[in-house]
Amino acid sequence: MAEPTLTAVFGTYAIQDANSLTISKADLASVGLTASATNTAESLLIAIMLKFKSTLTDEARDTNIDQSVAVVDGFSPSITTRNDAIYLRNTISVEIDRVLTGAETIDPDLY
Repeated sequence: MAEPTLTAVFGTYAIQDANSLTISKADLASVGLTASATNTAESLLIAIMLKFKSTLTDEARDTNIDQSVAVVDGFSPSITTRNDAIYLRNTISVEIDRVLTGAETIDPDLY
């Protein structure tokens, strides 16, 4: 198979050139983002992660040797306390595979 495409991972309207990557908020509506001029950086990050989770699955990686990344559920939701308030904590894990060469650092150019 082939490396996952830009539009398969980031959405139909995603584009890139030598200097920028553009992700359309319309492509993130499918994972629950309500697009506005004031979306927070965190809400955009979570929407992007959920978008990845819907396409970069364990199953897709297992059947496509060219896919190196899977975004999966992490630990079960848990309860945590911060500043005397109780929060629900969810986790998402990003798993990245590459052929073992002895180098242990994560280099984006290798994926």
